[in-house]
Amino acid sequence: MSSVNALMEFGMVPLLRVAWVAATLPILVALVPVRSIGFFRRLLVGFAARGKTLQSSTKLTVPQRFFLHFYVIAVLLTTSLVLSTWFYAYKKMTPLASEPLQFSTIASHLTGGSHMLSIHKSTTFPMKRRFEVWKIVLVLLMMEAQALRRLYETLYVFNYGPSARMHVLGYLAGLFFYTAAPLSVGSTCALEAINYVRSQIVEFIVKGRSRMPDVEFFHWEPLKPLFYLGWCQWFGAALFVWGSIHQLRCHAILGSLREQRGADEYIIPNGDWFEYVSCPHYLGEIVIYAGILLASGGFDPTVWLLFFFVVSNLVFAAAETHRWYHQKFESYPPSRKAIMPWIY
Repeated sequence: MSSVNALMEFGMVPLLRVAWVAATLPILVALVPVRSIGFFRRLLVGFAARGKTLQSSTKLTVPQRFFLHFYVIAVLLTTSLVLSTWFYAYKKMTPLASEPLQFSTIASHLTGGSHMLSIHKSTTFPMKRRFEVWKIVLVLLMMEAQALRRLYETLYVFNYGPSARMHVLGYLAGLFFYTAAPLSVGSTCALEAINYVRSQIVEFIVKGRSRMPDVEFFHWEPLKPLFYLGWCQWFGAALFVWGSIHQLRCHAILGSLREQRGADEYIIPNGDWFEYVSCPHYLGEIVIYAGILLASGGFDPTVWLLFFFVVSNLVFAAAETHRWYHQKFESYPPSRKAIMPWIY
């Protein structure tokens, strides 16, 4: 355990934090309204541009349908983190709270059986640490839901034409984000969980199936500890769901516009949060990651740095999209803001 903690302290976690700071600082600099950094701002805009905001003369581009790669990577990585962390939590971090003994538990004990969540579960870990690990299970499940939904939308909601492209540096930034984000939200126990699962696999190989203890699941028992989490986690989950619903609706509106317009024609989107801002799908993303931040407890600097990157990146992109809409359409609704209703 000490070697794992040392690796967490001097390895992955500091690297993730440095990466988020390095990714966020250029965006914050570009957001400063100073004429002297105009060249740097235009350079960053070029790197982040895609679709309608991408200049036709831009070199080093890839098809915008490569968005699919982001979500495939996110699903594969997040699924492995969810399974390993959940298995670790279920085997080593239960019970999460004092639970009343049930007849089936007592009967199992008297007959020599074992119940995975009985009073005979290991109490080696402090309750605070068990709560922390199960909290990460919930947050990783939220990340998994986000990655799966975005994968679905890329396949069935958006219809990227052959001319829709994005800068290759924007593509690489997307690959970085969807690799680093799941690792960041699970960073406080991911390596512990992976190390435990690896030890179980090694033990299985050495001992063989016949000499390994049975892993028993009793109905909803693997989910039961999640219900002992605090109001902060469930309020964060509710915020996440709210943001996800609106982002799905706004993506559906954008997807339907692609079906209606011609190859070089653009239409002003309307409906849902489009009535208030030019980029409601970006606003939904900020709400989603605010929910993840709240569900994580709000004390992990790595998750805060992830959230700061999301906000700064999307505010920067929304400002450019908002400017493009006003240049493209003379009749663009003047009351719409870029990303924050009535504010910005």
